[in-house]
Amino acid sequence: MLQPTPELFAELEEASQKLESADPAEIIRWGAERFGLKLTMGTAFGPEGCVILYLLSQIAPKTPVFNLDTGYQFQETLDVRDRIREKFGIDVELLKPEHTVEQYEQLHGGPLYKTNPTQCCFDRKIKVLQRGAAGKHAWISAIRRDQSPDRAKASIVGWDKKFGLVKINPLANQTKSWVWRMITEHEIPYNVLHDQGYTSIGCWPCTRAVMAGEDERAGRWSGTAKTECGLHTMDDSPNA
Repeated sequence: MLQPTPELFAELEEASQKLESADPAEIIRWGAERFGLKLTMGTAFGPEGCVILYLLSQIAPKTPVFNLDTGYQFQETLDVRDRIREKFGIDVELLKPEHTVEQYEQLHGGPLYKTNPTQCCFDRKIKVLQRGAAGKHAWISAIRRDQSPDRAKASIVGWDKKFGLVKINPLANQTKSWVWRMITEHEIPYNVLHDQGYTSIGCWPCTRAVMAGEDERAGRWSGTAKTECGLHTMDDSPNA
């Protein structure tokens, strides 16, 4: 396990400042050179994640990558995994929760996403990421600062207290238009649901298409105050 020492924090701060104006490929290259196979990535196959997978295939194709397979993902999401493997040769591991959907819903007397979506995300995402990141020193995320107020605080490189890992955000200073330009120019596979009004895609029970003029994450946990699954909140508590 990488120890969160003052020396490490100083190194990360220096790297983050140096890479603030760097392009995503340069940031990913830094992470791959610094952490080697102790670097990992978790992806839900959003457009940002697919762009990073393309860049990894060019820079560090042996980087371990996983998907948090909650059991509630759209089939269209899982189809992207196959297309990524065929085109870029990156085989994304599917990490599954302790219980199947059937077992989990039986355990809680029905779908927990209806009554306590935060707990559902914690059990089927956060805990699975903690297991998937065991033995790793750093992970790559695909968040952008312009996606939400909480994500606006993200550094390029920093210490993730929640998971005890270095977190690298190579797309933090990029825009939605930049992401889609990359997808178009490099013919990167993406989730076909994006063509049907789904701008941000998570689990099917908690995701809807967005309406004209809505924020791009308005379709996630619609009708509730919840805006994040907890993977990328700045709150340090493990079940945020």
